[in-house]
Amino acid sequence: MHDIEAIGDLLRHPHRILITTHQNPDADAMGSSLGLAGYLRQKGHAVTVVTPTDYPHNLAWMPGNDTVIAYDGKNRTLVEGLIADADTIFCLDFSGLDRIKDLGPMVRMATARKVLIDHHLEPELFADLAYWDPTAASTTQLIFKLIDQLGEGDLINADVAACLYAGLMTDTGSFRHPSTTPDVHRIAAQLLERDIDVSSIHRRIFDGVSIDKLRLLGYVLNEKLRVLPEYNFAYITLTADELRRYRSKTGDTEGLVNYALSVEGVTAAAILIDRVDEIRLSFRSVGNFSVRDLVSTHFNGGGHKNAAGGRMKLSLAETEQKLLAVLPDYQEQLIAV
Repeated sequence: MHDIEAIGDLLRHPHRILITTHQNPDADAMGSSLGLAGYLRQKGHAVTVVTPTDYPHNLAWMPGNDTVIAYDGKNRTLVEGLIADADTIFCLDFSGLDRIKDLGPMVRMATARKVLIDHHLEPELFADLAYWDPTAASTTQLIFKLIDQLGEGDLINADVAACLYAGLMTDTGSFRHPSTTPDVHRIAAQLLERDIDVSSIHRRIFDGVSIDKLRLLGYVLNEKLRVLPEYNFAYITLTADELRRYRSKTGDTEGLVNYALSVEGVTAAAILIDRVDEIRLSFRSVGNFSVRDLVSTHFNGGGHKNAAGGRMKLSLAETEQKLLAVLPDYQEQLIAV
C-alpha cells in the first residue's frame, strides 16, 4: 500500500492535521510523529501531535516536543475536540487502532481522512490512505521516503532530520539489526548532511539514566533473569510491586529484554511485566526464529520476526506458566538457530 501520490494531493492545501502514534511511544513513534509535524508545519498546516499515553523523558528533547498532548483521561474533552475538528489524522507506527488505547474509538469514529504510515505486519484496514511497508526498518524511514518522493526533501531541515534519525537509529538497534539495509545507511547519510548532532542524539537517548533505573537494572540482572539452556531461551518477570519499589517510570523497562537476549547461546528472550490491568510481554530473537509467530499464536500480540509484543489478562504467575508450557513446542526451532 503506497498511496504516496494521493497523500501528496491531500497535503497540497493547508488544513488541520492531527498526528497520533502507539501507546508508550518509543523513539521511532515520537521521531516519526514530530518529524512529520515539523515538515507539515513548514507547508502551512495546523498540526497537533496527540499520544495515547505519556512517554520516556529521554525523548523530550525532540524539536516540537513542547507542543505534544499526552492523553491522560483528564484531558478527554480537549482531545475529543481536537480529533473531531481535524481534517486529516495521521496514524504512525502502529497497525491497528487497539494500539492507541482510548484514542482508538475516537479515531475510528472521526470524519477526518485517515492516513496510515507504518512498517508492522497485518495492518488493520481502517485508513483511507496508507504508506505501509513491512520491509522498512522504521516508520521514520518511511516518513523520510514520503517527503523525498514528494520532491520536498529541502523541507527536511535539521530539526526534522534529528527526529527522523533518532527513530531510524533506535529501531535498527544502532544500525546492527538485520533490518539495516544499504537504503537505511543511505538515508542516515542524507540526514547527517542536514548538520544534525549525532553524538548529542545518542547521548540524550542512551545516557542520563536515572539512579532508580540503574538500580532496577541491577536488580533484574541479579535476581530476575532466568536462563533455560535446554531451549536457548531467557526471560525476565517483573511484578507491579517490584516496579513500585524501584520507582519505575515510563520507559524504564525499555530494553531490559535485550540483556536477556545478549546471554551467550540464547536464541530468544522475553520480559513479562505486571501492569496491574494486564501482563505486557516483549519478545526478542536472533536469526530465523520468529517471536512474532509465537506471540501471535499464544499471547494476543504481533510485531516483527525478531521483535514482538503481546498482552495477557492472566496473572503474572499464570502467564509465566503458559510461557513455560509452550516452549517445548518450539524447542527444535530454538536450538536449531
